[in-house]
Amino acid sequence: MDIGARLQLVRTGRGLSQRELAKRVGVTNSTISLIEQNKVSPSVASLKKVLDGIPISLADFFTHDLEIAADTPFYAAGEQPDVGNDGIHYYLVGQRRPQRRMCILREVMPPGSDTGESMLNHEGEEGGVIVAGTVEVTVGHQVRVLRAGEAYYFESRVPHRFRNIGEDEAVIVSANTPATF
Repeated sequence: MDIGARLQLVRTGRGLSQRELAKRVGVTNSTISLIEQNKVSPSVASLKKVLDGIPISLADFFTHDLEIAADTPFYAAGEQPDVGNDGIHYYLVGQRRPQRRMCILREVMPPGSDTGESMLNHEGEEGGVIVAGTVEVTVGHQVRVLRAGEAYYFESRVPHRFRNIGEDEAVIVSANTPATF
């Protein structure tokens, strides 16, 4: 997916200049330019920060041009768009559900993948269950290695980070509120 071109399309569609978006987000306009030219690949946290300045959710950013199917409570694997970045896949459940109040993800982390050195934080709560693999979860100053069947639940405002420290792919089923994707 061409994140840079998509960002430019969404930004210009909302009538924003690079300078105005940069001002709203607190970065330089050259940062926005570099992202749009695909010269830098933003982390999920950085991209969310930029999109908050538009404003548009991560889910809408990645899926706004997907065809909306008939209303059904069921989602096949192909109906779960990947809203991930930097090699980590976040498959969104319920993308076409209007006015979603929670975000459910099937997360697939390749060996050695990491949500980034910058800790994530946002409003709400999140929780998840490790389905496969070994994931190091950092929440504030607490660090724990979790394996299949183990889980986490915390206030999302507390800085957090996830790393696949195993040799195999890690799979997590998670939920957070409010719906951030």
